[in-house]
Amino acid sequence: MTYTLSDFDFDLPAELIAQMPLPNRTESRLLEVGAQLADRQFADIADLLSEGDLLVFNDTKVIKARLFGAKQTGGRIEVLIERIFDERKAIAQIRASKSPKAGSVIRLADAFDVQIGERQDAFFTLTFPDNVVNLLDQYGALPLPPYIERSAGHIDETRYQTVYARVPGAVAAPTAGLHFDQELINRLQEKGVKFAHVTLHVGAGTFQPVRAETLSKHQMHAERYMIPEATVQAVEKARAAGRHIIAVGTTSLRALEAASQENQLTAGSGDTQIFITPGYRFRTVDRLITNFHLPKSTLLMLVSAFAGYERMREAYSHAVFQKYRFFSYGDAMLLNCVT
Repeated sequence: MTYTLSDFDFDLPAELIAQMPLPNRTESRLLEVGAQLADRQFADIADLLSEGDLLVFNDTKVIKARLFGAKQTGGRIEVLIERIFDERKAIAQIRASKSPKAGSVIRLADAFDVQIGERQDAFFTLTFPDNVVNLLDQYGALPLPPYIERSAGHIDETRYQTVYARVPGAVAAPTAGLHFDQELINRLQEKGVKFAHVTLHVGAGTFQPVRAETLSKHQMHAERYMIPEATVQAVEKARAAGRHIIAVGTTSLRALEAASQENQLTAGSGDTQIFITPGYRFRTVDRLITNFHLPKSTLLMLVSAFAGYERMREAYSHAVFQKYRFFSYGDAMLLNCVT
């Protein structure tokens, strides 16, 4: 079947979009999508995994990617870093009444100057006077998703970050991992569940809407990923033992699948623009922990490819009826691969 953008639309009451995290990470709900739909608590994940199963986490760390400042003309601007290239260079979205010109200088946080480079589609290249990550950490603000209708507060400094985050570079959290706390991780370890990590730096482009009704015309934004050799070995060991390989979040899944296009997971780093829609054959991942995604989003298309289009329509209808919380600070699902 050929799907179009309209096939991935659904009605979502605004009150179901989670605006704040719950008091405790594991208090979120979990919809188990198996032969039946089962309403659970996220802490139940320890009972749904077996000894030897492999959880693959994305250990990226969210940076304070939003900066405010002014052009030389005095016009106010907002900068959202999309991706850091090296110690002093990045690309960013810039919101201003008039786009800045290449070669011009902008003043950020009333503290330092940044030079504008050439434009790349919706992004501008920027050259910073010092280490980008350090300047962002000192002067930047946490970039909450556009559907969270408030400014980032103190609680977000920790809760919009996984407990295992360690590699700075993401401008959006790998949100499926937000449900894990250290106590749950310890319980899983005691049960014999194995852990591995990948790194995929989530870009602001993850929130870019799909505008083309014909899905093949949509252009995915590029994201940088890294697969350690230890993760390849862990996957091979789990597969040889007949155990499940569970991606914690669509970012972990995209990294693993991007590095498996030759039908074997390969260690290393690269950029991925992989666009997974129904009909895709998954090569590495056979279970997925994920949050509930936006209507008409590439992530909804991905989970529909993973668990089946009709199954996802049923699961999302159930979630709306049962008033699950949606998006970044919302509840989660556990899916089984059907391909």
